[in-house]
This record gives sequence, C-alpha cells and structure tokens, in this order.
Amino acid sequence: MTTGHHTDTTADTGPAADGSGSRPAVDKVLTADEVAARVESGMTVGIGGWGSRRKPMALVRALLRGGAKDLTLVSCGGPDVGLLAAAGRLRRLVAPFVTLDSVPLEPHFRAARESGALDFEEWDEAMFLSGLTAAAQRLPFLPVRAGLGADLLRLNPRLRTVTSPYEDGEELLAAPALTMDVALVHVNRADPRGNGQYLGPDPYFDDLYSEAATHTYVSCEEITDHLEGPPQTLLLQRQNVSGVVRAPGGAHFTGCAPDYGRDEAFQRAYAKAAADPGTWREFTERFLSGDETEYRHAVAAFAAEEGRAAHETTHQGERK
Repeated sequence: MTTGHHTDTTADTGPAADGSGSRPAVDKVLTADEVAARVESGMTVGIGGWGSRRKPMALVRALLRGGAKDLTLVSCGGPDVGLLAAAGRLRRLVAPFVTLDSVPLEPHFRAARESGALDFEEWDEAMFLSGLTAAAQRLPFLPVRAGLGADLLRLNPRLRTVTSPYEDGEELLAAPALTMDVALVHVNRADPRGNGQYLGPDPYFDDLYSEAATHTYVSCEEITDHLEGPPQTLLLQRQNVSGVVRAPGGAHFTGCAPDYGRDEAFQRAYAKAAADPGTWREFTERFLSGDETEYRHAVAAFAAEEGRAAHETTHQGERK
C-alpha cells in the first residue's frame, strides 16, 4: 500500500537518451543547491541513512552553503548532525543516537550538547521507527512498548501513554508521528522521475522518511532511465519524491555500499579537527568553503597525501 503524499500518474513517453525504450515525461532532476534553496529556516528536516552510513552528505554540504537555520532535524544521526550543529544551523534534534560508527560519539554533537547549544529530544530506536511509521501512515501516533520504565517519559514531556481498549488494558507508550517538511536521502541509483534503488545490505528507514515528509529529495550515485534488480531494492517510489540529484560520491565520507565504503582516514581527520577550533577552521576552509566539485578535488588531494604518508611509513619500516 502506498502512503506517500504525492501522486504521479504520468506515463513514460518519447525515446530514452540512449535510444533504447522510453524516457520519463516528468523530469525531477535538480542540483544540490536547488534542493537547498527549497529548505527554509525553521523547517523540520529528516535525513536518512544511519550513523556514518549512506548519509546524503552532498545535500548536507549544500545546506551549509545555503541560508536555512533554526532547523529541527530528525535523524539516526551521524556527521549530518555534526556538520549542521557545528555551523549553528540546528535549533532542535530528534534522534535515537548520533555516532560515526567507528567513532562512538559524534564530536560536534557532543560539543553542542555540552555547551547547551542544541535542544535534544532523545528517542529509543523502536520508538523512532514507530514515529516514522505513524507519520507515513497518516496516524497521530503508534503504540509501542519501548521506552516504558525508562527515564525518557520523565525527560520528554511530549511523550504520553495510552491504555489498550481491549480486555488486556495494557498501558503502552504512544510514539507521536514524526512528520517532516523535507526529507533528504541518498541511494545508489535513481531514475529521473524519482524512483530510487539501494544496492547495499540495509534500507535503513529511508523509505519511511520519504513517506513521512511533505517533500523528499534524493541524491544518488547514478541516474538511469531504467532501474533493474529485485523489487525489494526499489526503495523509493516516485509519488513520494519531489526531486532527484545526481551526486557521485554524494555520501562521502560515509559509506555507500557496494559503491564504496566509509572513508575512515577522512573521518579520523574530521573527528580530530572537531576537537580544536583552530584546526576545525582549517578543515572547513579546505573542505567546506567551496562547491561540491571543489570538495571532491580537496578530498582527492587528501587521499593522495594519505597515500604518500603510508608509503613513507612502509619504507621506513623496511629500512629498520
């Protein structure tokens, strides 16, 4: 059953770019900066992926170049939270965790929490899933056992309990719907109409984000007229997607299996830079002061430096 906001009944018409078959009559292809321009200050923004895995980082970097601020972010958090928090763009965060996976706690998130710069609403992962599902199904809440007996109810006054109307009379937590103005997700492949395909081991909650948000924008490694593969890999449906962005390497420095893994060397440099304001200014000047093309060039130069350093270390070890 489709639960998304949008309806797309347009048939494919006309020849494809490669001369095979047909091409979509509706083309939703945008640039990352065009997507960022549609995100307004004060909006609630959902970001897909999980920790430091398949995050739409090219879209996050576009948000940094844009002017939106005072955002409420809904995320299974990773460096998306860290970068936006470091730039002072977040007013509130709703999340079950914020991690870089191989680095247990995202350093910019930790700094924002310690300084009180960020209003954090913590959810249990099962509650978070139920909140997204409720929003996708147009329900005000879904009952869930997760969170009962924990301090979440004491710390989060927004949370309520409900009593089962059946003979059991069980008290359950009512996870409120996590509705969003905009959702940003990254997948391996997409077509110009907005259908999206993941090829890795886990869909995370990206399909629910696309159904729970008023507008969803998807970045992808490749745009193709024809998506092929098992039906379960066709994660995003076009009626739930407002725009598609071609962004090769668009999840960097997080992983996007099977296209590429997490850039651990770059992530270590990111985490190290976050610990010192001066080093962080140098990091942002080098990697975040330009557009996405400049970012890729800077990352390539960084990788070359890391390669030379590793080569020198190897040779020094051999000489010893």
